[in-house]
Amino acid sequence: MRLFALSFLAAVLAAPAHAQQPLAGVERAIVPVAAWGGTPADAAKARPHRITQITLHHQGEPFLPGTDPQAYLRRLQTWSRTTKGWIDIPYHYVIDLEGRVYEARPIGFAGDTNTEYDPAGHALIEVVGNFEEVEPNQRQLDAVVDVMAMLAAKYGVPLDEIRSHRDYSDKTVCPGANLYRYVKEDYFRHKVALRLAGEQARAPR
Repeated sequence: MRLFALSFLAAVLAAPAHAQQPLAGVERAIVPVAAWGGTPADAAKARPHRITQITLHHQGEPFLPGTDPQAYLRRLQTWSRTTKGWIDIPYHYVIDLEGRVYEARPIGFAGDTNTEYDPAGHALIEVVGNFEEVEPNQRQLDAVVDVMAMLAAKYGVPLDEIRSHRDYSDKTVCPGANLYRYVKEDYFRHKVALRLAGEQARAPR
């Protein structure tokens, strides 16, 4: 089993690197709520928090090619508010099939969850798709690394605080087996470490 894990990690780390922009550019490229047709969360009902962890989720439902991610976000926002009674989408960022990153709940407001863990302090990232059934594509994996690195740099989150939903709850398989193994085998931590090192190397001396 350990040999398989090492082989998996070696294979995924050998994947071709995508063109990396500075982390400030990653943040600027995030599609804001107003651009996808969302409305602001009610700050009076929010629970402010300070980011100390980064936690990965999946949508948990099929997301077929050709699905409009902005329409999905509008439906998710409506469902979150009307059906669940939450102030907004439970996650702070959502990543689509093309690796585009969308702003969801404001990062300064604690998220929500259907399980028992308290997401206060967690920056929550959702990747669309059900990764019990499908594999994440490379654009999604690259976007996860970019967002995690941006958050780690901005909020001083240590690498060992990069985890997933199922690491905090035994009542879920989120983010799905096919995405979770990238967490379990330290792919994201390794890639984020490289990203942060590259950012530091670019910094003026």
